Amino acid sequence: MPSRYLSRAVNTTISVAACFFLLRVAAAESPSTDNLPVKVYILSGQSNMVGIGQVGGGSVRWSGVTEATVSVYPGPYSATADYDAMKPLKTVELAEYGGTNPTPFPGGGTQVVRGFIELKTSGVYKFTPGYQGSTTNIMELDGVEVYRKEPEKNPRHANFKIVGGQKYPFKITFLTADANGLGWWSRTDIPGTLDTLVKEQGKFPHLINDEGDYVARDDVWYKGLVTATANKPLSIGCGANSNQIGPELQFGHIMGDYHDAPVLVLKTSQGNRSLGWDFLPPGSQPFTFDGRTYAGYKDEIPSWTAEDPGKKVNWYAGLQYDQCFDAVHKVLDNFDSEFPQWKGRGYEIAGFAWWQGHKDGNPAHASRYEQNLVKLIHSLRDEFKSPHAPFVIGTIGFGGWDMSGPHLTVANAQLAVSGKSGKHKEFDGNVVTVETRDFWQTPEVSPRNQDFHYNGNAATYMMVGDALGRGMLELQDNQSASP
Repeated sequence: MPSRYLSRAVNTTISVAACFFLLRVAAAESPSTDNLPVKVYILSGQSNMVGIGQVGGGSVRWSGVTEATVSVYPGPYSATADYDAMKPLKTVELAEYGGTNPTPFPGGGTQVVRGFIELKTSGVYKFTPGYQGSTTNIMELDGVEVYRKEPEKNPRHANFKIVGGQKYPFKITFLTADANGLGWWSRTDIPGTLDTLVKEQGKFPHLINDEGDYVARDDVWYKGLVTATANKPLSIGCGANSNQIGPELQFGHIMGDYHDAPVLVLKTSQGNRSLGWDFLPPGSQPFTFDGRTYAGYKDEIPSWTAEDPGKKVNWYAGLQYDQCFDAVHKVLDNFDSEFPQWKGRGYEIAGFAWWQGHKDGNPAHASRYEQNLVKLIHSLRDEFKSPHAPFVIGTIGFGGWDMSGPHLTVANAQLAVSGKSGKHKEFDGNVVTVETRDFWQTPEVSPRNQDFHYNGNAATYMMVGDALGRGMLELQDNQSASP
């Protein structure tokens, strides 16, 4: 029997540090799992699924550095030398420190930089001095070691709380001949970033190891298609860029804990796409709303009337469906070469997850959303020859429970498709819709003011991934209980 991931009640205020902590229940001894087929989960949707949850505030080149000098001491670096007490061979004022063209260092021995740094904004900061070879150094800020990278070892950081407008003395001792004035700092306490949530507030502790680094799972692999195209063990940076996450992060953790077999999360998604046009499933027919006819699958005219025949566009209804899921086929058709670590094991489609809806926020597409979503579920199950694969849907959550108009129509359509609604009997026990409106976070507690990207709030993306994962577990357990 596989071990079970125990779901928790979601605390929507995310004020409890233990919320979402992964628990694993010890299971009875089981036979070797080395040859179990890989469990493949296919995730899709628009920009919310692509993933815009901010990991950190982003790194900024040195600024606010004043009175910087570099002193050169004889010989290579020695851990036993007291460079504050030693007389330097020379000391050079660094007119420009940081930026893209810092004043060159003289070289010729062990080089130590001293100066002051003054930042405008109060907060908790992480410092990364140097670039490439010159990152092998030790940095102290106001007498506290905030960075250390020794040769052939990983860097270690210690965050430092800065009071805006206050000057702090710093010293950087370079451990090799490589030395320059390049460097970066970043804030680690920006509201709503993953760094703040995990490393400052102690939430989602399963994401980091004892050293405070984000973990990468060796039993769950992530591959992004079309956008969010990282290809690596599940960790941060599987969103729209290396500093962002989507729901795949928490979803992957849940499914990795659930299965004894390896897990592959295939995310095929694109931003600003509608189910009523871009993702329109194959076989969908044109429909009429309020006197206007809207495109069916493969139509190149978005809409028309008898009086207004419309114009062809350089696109067609369903093109994004074709692009996203053709990309999945290409990967799965070459599974052994795409994933040599699993060569010969084979795979099985374990389930689908769908999170989308913003672009369908017009009356015509919203009116058709339920029918299109039913069609999408049937189409994907047929497409990947997995007629009973569990299918989890996340409601649109923009604005939380203040939602109105066509977006509310979309949310209600998503709930209606759930097997629990009783409206679509064929989906009983194999399709579930999970509510995400509880997870909406305002711009005041988020890194961005972009409601269409859930304000970049990493907690929102983590909680949506948690809800999708728990929904998938429910369906998996339903299947296990079926005769």
